[in-house]
Amino acid sequence: MSSEHPRDSGEPRPAIAADGAHGPRAPRAGMIDAVTGFMGMRWQDPQTVSLQIRPELINAGGLLSGVATYALVDYCMGSTLWVQTTSEERIATINISINYVQSALAGEIVCRSTLDRRNRNAAVMRSEVRHEDGRLLVTAIGSYTIFPRRARSADDRAAEGPVPPAR
Repeated sequence: MSSEHPRDSGEPRPAIAADGAHGPRAPRAGMIDAVTGFMGMRWQDPQTVSLQIRPELINAGGLLSGVATYALVDYCMGSTLWVQTTSEERIATINISINYVQSALAGEIVCRSTLDRRNRNAAVMRSEVRHEDGRLLVTAIGSYTIFPRRARSADDRAAEGPVPPAR
């Protein structure tokens, strides 16, 4: 997951709001992007993200899709690291190793991530996804790269399309 942030200061970023909004980049209240909106992810704090299991997240085998839990882990790890970065730093997932311990068919699941180590160029995190009844569903470890913000070229701006007017 890569990130952009509009702030100019070099201070750590503010936490994601409880409703999932992440500052001016959020397309609508309650989501960071269309993926988090579709999945129904909700942030309790930057290290804790939950979602309600619904039929669209069940795979052809009749179980919660691994895609849903993987995305939950990636976004939770990303937000855990995001608040530890400055406006001059960007992040991107390098690798996530995920272990599917068991599955669920209904209810709410919660991912909690912990930042284990961070230096100027990389971070290592771990996560657990648990069902609302306390059952462990997923364990994961992940690594992220941290890199400097680069100036946007005219080609980058053109590829992004027109900028919507400020509200």
